[in-house]
Amino acid sequence: MKKLLGFIKKEFYHILRDPRTLIVVFGIPVVQIMLFGYVITNEIKDVSIAVFDQSNDVRSHELINKIASSGYFIVEENVHSFHEINETFKRGKVKEVIVIEPNFGQKLERNQKSSIRLIADASDPNTANMIVNYTKGIVATYVNKINGNQQLPIQIETRGRMMYNPAMKGVYMFIPGIMTIILLLVSAMISSISLAREKEIGTMEILLSSPLNPAQIILGKLAPYFLLSIINATLIISLGIFVFGVPVLGSLVLLMAECVLFILVALSLGILISTVAKTQQVAMFLSQFALMLPTIILSGFVYPIENMPLPLQIISNVLPAKWFIIILKDIMLKGAGFTFIWKETLVLVGMLLFFVLLSIKKFKIRLE
Repeated sequence: MKKLLGFIKKEFYHILRDPRTLIVVFGIPVVQIMLFGYVITNEIKDVSIAVFDQSNDVRSHELINKIASSGYFIVEENVHSFHEINETFKRGKVKEVIVIEPNFGQKLERNQKSSIRLIADASDPNTANMIVNYTKGIVATYVNKINGNQQLPIQIETRGRMMYNPAMKGVYMFIPGIMTIILLLVSAMISSISLAREKEIGTMEILLSSPLNPAQIILGKLAPYFLLSIINATLIISLGIFVFGVPVLGSLVLLMAECVLFILVALSLGILISTVAKTQQVAMFLSQFALMLPTIILSGFVYPIENMPLPLQIISNVLPAKWFIIILKDIMLKGAGFTFIWKETLVLVGMLLFFVLLSIKKFKIRLE
């Protein structure tokens, strides 16, 4: 028994002296509970909305001020025609447009009844449904406050309309996100293993003695996996269209071009991982587990980024998946052209250049 207790004591000392084990045992659970605790929520806050006020009277201003002061919504802009509503949604920031009918205040005073229309971006159906329900609740509170003890209470009818996904199909939300995760993880994994395999099986010396420079070696490693990933992307998009019925309202050529760009980003990220990983096992761990959790939680795939604390919103900006999901939804569901997604495209181009240059730099260090 003393020998066993001594052995257990020794194991405790060994664990306490190993920071990597302590990080796995205590650090990862703390990070996960903090992430899920802040991210997973059924509430909304600071949602950007637009207003189309066709009445522009005292009552309409009161209603908009009531909605804006609720803490759930921020009035981002005012639109002046129904034609502008679609353009506003395509820019990607506004999630709901509140349309107030003409003579809103006069109808309340004369007929005790008026109406507003709530138009929501339903490319994310769960969020759109919450936004509309929150707005209806605020309108109901406003009506109750005005009525007080009146014998003839006023009524404000709220009619909802879901843009881009009127049937509220969940696949419209999940298919673009799943496509992003598959392309990112598969492309990053296969490219990260490539250089790690060369180092692990001892063939790296052959590459080092070849006349190829680091950039040529990296490009040579990327080329076959790039072609395989293109086939993979085509297969995924075809399944989304023909099996799950997700539409492509925008340009298919633009969609494929953006997929090519994202694949290059994922492959370059995998190459970067392979330059720091000594074995295939480490490379696979980093490409799968280190990328999967942040991508699912912080990319906007499942949980709205607007609901997250500011630090997590900032962190989400460094994830390529966030920008690609926005691009996919804009092209496939909203029919947006390049003029609406050029900023997201430019971000991915910047990430591609950063990953490639950093990979070449770290690879040079290893060559010396």
